[in-house]
Amino acid sequence: MVKKILANVYIYLILLLMYLPILMLIAFSFSTNDVVSFNGDFNFGFQLYVNLFSNTKVAHDIWVAVGNTLIVAVTSALVAVVLGTLGAIGTFYLKKRSKKAVEILTQIPIANAEIVIALSLTVMFVFIGTYIFRGAHLFSYWTLLIGHVVLAIPFVYLSVKPKLQQMDPNLYEAALDLGATPSQGLRKVIIPQIMPGVFSGFLLSITLSLDDYIVTEFTRGAGLLSGDAAIETLSTYIQTSLKKHTVPAELRPLTLIIFLTILAIVIGITVYRNSQAKKAEKRRAI
Repeated sequence: MVKKILANVYIYLILLLMYLPILMLIAFSFSTNDVVSFNGDFNFGFQLYVNLFSNTKVAHDIWVAVGNTLIVAVTSALVAVVLGTLGAIGTFYLKKRSKKAVEILTQIPIANAEIVIALSLTVMFVFIGTYIFRGAHLFSYWTLLIGHVVLAIPFVYLSVKPKLQQMDPNLYEAALDLGATPSQGLRKVIIPQIMPGVFSGFLLSITLSLDDYIVTEFTRGAGLLSGDAAIETLSTYIQTSLKKHTVPAELRPLTLIIFLTILAIVIGITVYRNSQAKKAEKRRAI
């Protein structure tokens, strides 16, 4: 009994530490005070939400950063999913010794410090721009995209690999025996069976890209919605704001919008998976 109570207290304490900062930001998003403070009066109002959707420079800069963040996250996730999935499938059918070597190489970026990845990419881009393209400045959206793809591919691989191990390899062989080409077997047999892992890798890639700062800071250049200026994502915009002054108060209501959006997506995915599981159980029962 005592162990159960202590376990529950421990779990709720961890949940409190995880969600208390988010709840504080949500609460102060309805405050008209510019600074989060417990010393002054809490002036309730929706002015920050009005400011976030107004025509001011701060609101414009925030939405530019949001747009850049979403573009980079979605495009890098799509590229990482394609490369990571094909790499996982190819590795799955390798010989045992070659498979172990590839898996070790795949896990190095995960165990490695992110600053090492960022610095190595920067050195590579500078070297290519200096010696191959004769002094060209390569840093742009494309270098930023490559950085985020490199960061996400190992996680896509780890998401797809368990689904490949759970897959029945005889189905693919049967499809080939029945006249399907290898590409048709890939599209109609393997991909449908590993799709949950592919989708999980896609969501994980987006999550990694959304909150990344180090790789973004080292590999970004001009482009996207920022025009001729350096690409600002939410992480770099907040860091830049901290260097100049305090973080804009309009970011507080933005956190609530992001939180509710992610919560809705998670609930939607959970409901969909539960409904699919119930349908599968009914089919098995029949």
